[in-house]
Amino acid sequence: MTSRAMFAAATVALVGAGPLAAQLPVGNAATGQRVFVQCKTCHVTTPGVNRIGPSLAGIVGRKSGTVPKYMYSAANKASGFVWTEAKLSQYLEAPRKFMPGTKMSFAGLKKPQDRADVIAWLKTQKG
Repeated sequence: MTSRAMFAAATVALVGAGPLAAQLPVGNAATGQRVFVQCKTCHVTTPGVNRIGPSLAGIVGRKSGTVPKYMYSAANKASGFVWTEAKLSQYLEAPRKFMPGTKMSFAGLKKPQDRADVIAWLKTQKG
């Protein structure tokens, strides 16, 4: 394969993966559990247990605004998206910027690695 063909194949692979796929670092669940400590004031990962924020058990792959017995903001209920790793990373970076009108007052996780680690850990917390 020529270098030009290799470059073209790599470009197609990155573009096809979506703009955020190339930006998300690989997360470490054990580290993510430690980073999650700052989230515990408002969230737990126990299914059916809501605090100031909803339970985050099974959040990866869940439709937004759907945890039973939690009063979501209108913005969250109306968003209609599924919490993918990319969406979670965007939200966790700056919740109020990503979703104006959210009830979440947390300023965000500015380091991409912290977000990737928390998301990796949340993926292990099944609902």
